[in-house]
Amino acid sequence: MNIFDYMQKYDYEQLVFCQDENSGLKAIICIHDTTLGPALGGTRMWPYKTEEEAIIDVLRLGRGMTYKNAAAGLNIGGGKAVIIGDPRQHKSEELFRAFGRYIQGLNGRYITAEDVGTTVADMDMIHLETDYVTGVSPAFGSSGNPSPVTAYGVYRGMKAAAKLAYGTDDLSGRVVAVQGVGNVAYNLCRHLHEEGAHLIVTDINEENVNRAVNDFGAKAVGVNEIFGVECDIFSPCALGAIINDDTIPLLKAKVIAGAANNQLKEERHGDQIHEMGLFYAPDYVINAGGVINVADELQGYNRERALKKVETIYDNILKVFEIAERDGMASYQAADRMAEERIASVAKSRNTFLQNGKTVYHR
Repeated sequence: MNIFDYMQKYDYEQLVFCQDENSGLKAIICIHDTTLGPALGGTRMWPYKTEEEAIIDVLRLGRGMTYKNAAAGLNIGGGKAVIIGDPRQHKSEELFRAFGRYIQGLNGRYITAEDVGTTVADMDMIHLETDYVTGVSPAFGSSGNPSPVTAYGVYRGMKAAAKLAYGTDDLSGRVVAVQGVGNVAYNLCRHLHEEGAHLIVTDINEENVNRAVNDFGAKAVGVNEIFGVECDIFSPCALGAIINDDTIPLLKAKVIAGAANNQLKEERHGDQIHEMGLFYAPDYVINAGGVINVADELQGYNRERALKKVETIYDNILKVFEIAERDGMASYQAADRMAEERIASVAKSRNTFLQNGKTVYHR
């Protein structure tokens, strides 16, 4: 790939390559957009087969964080980092401390957090070298495990989508099919059960399924059966690309609202479910609770304040569908437009102009 052509096409600001011979660190930091503030996004550790695969992934993820953070109403930009390596074999204090020094060298333009393949303990090691890290141990003033907060945001967004589809956000008596019952989805199921919803669940991990059955009276089905069950809401909470040519014809739910990332396999699938009259809550809007929670750490973590901000996911989902109706487009497109409009508005408000050949910023 031609990196500069790609960066220019999607208006990336910076791509930083990091290596440390002593620890074996090979990492890439992507800063996509800092219009709204410093870029915040997690660090993923993954055994990429090629360097190009790692570059493509960090570019895609970094741009996605710009949209997620903007749509969530946060005053932060978008970025991401990847470390090339197997998290089961290649982790060490030396590696994460070396990575922390690279983050420190960016002087706050990028703030990291945990992601796939990294943990709170890893963030603690990064924290030894830099303050530009969130999601560290609560002893350092962190918010702790983000899963319950992410789940609460999905729950709030699901209620908003239900209101649009059914005229009420009351989920008591609604049948919700949950695909994947990991940490986030388990907490989501708890909220739904407490409101009186009926749960149908599946997961490749039998223990996860049994826990939901025992704790919430959920009905268990096979991993391939979940798409075609009779339900009001289908909630993808596992892998991405789950809304595709094979699954769409099976869906019986009127609402799609879940925690999984990148639920649409292709954009055309978003158009297809829109034409079918389904209410799809765009994934990066509804699952933003985690990043909202860690972003609160930047001003000294206050859980009550963070949860109030997470509750606004309800309003954000409603706004997405207002834009979709206003502009005659699918909800996934409306989510992008909502984020882009906010970024453009803030950029305009800075009133940047040229005077005597110099750029002057009026705040």
